[in-house]
Amino acid sequence: MAADSIASIIYLVLLGSVIGGYFFVSARADLGRVAQQAAIWGLIFVGAVAVAGLWTDIRDDVLPRQSVAVDGSISVPRGYDGHYRMTLDVDGVAVPFIVDTGASDLVLSQRDARRVGIDTGELAWIGRAQTANGTVPMARVFLDSVSLGPLTDRSVPASVNGGEMDTSLLGMSYLQHFGRIEIADDRLILTR
Repeated sequence: MAADSIASIIYLVLLGSVIGGYFFVSARADLGRVAQQAAIWGLIFVGAVAVAGLWTDIRDDVLPRQSVAVDGSISVPRGYDGHYRMTLDVDGVAVPFIVDTGASDLVLSQRDARRVGIDTGELAWIGRAQTANGTVPMARVFLDSVSLGPLTDRSVPASVNGGEMDTSLLGMSYLQHFGRIEIADDRLILTR
């Protein structure tokens, strides 16, 4: 252990002793309550250390991620909310999507459209779509490139939603490029 590490540990032990001593002296009439609070804070600290130490083991359960298999198939775990979420590279920008087989098109939210370089103020909002929130205006666009893992498609048709939408949707116009779409063991598997 380096000398400055030892000095830091000694400093923290002394600081902790002074703070702990202050609380015991100031509350000497009710030491039971002080001991109880110290035990609670100790357990919180141990729990935080345990989560930090085990994070690599539990992160795939808490924050599931898409992965690419050796055969080139894409495997996407079901999210905590029951949706399959994927991140695609759209014109060089990572864009999160919800897989929506009920959507006929790849649909960008206005925020994501702006992030990938589309000027939403210049779009022709001539299309209409029926959504759960009612009828919304839509604008057709073409994306220069859309990449999912090792797979890249060029000049991909898409729509920009003119209404309020939190997350972009990965609909059937993009999913049809896959020869096989399978759901098994809480995973969505896409294979070309």
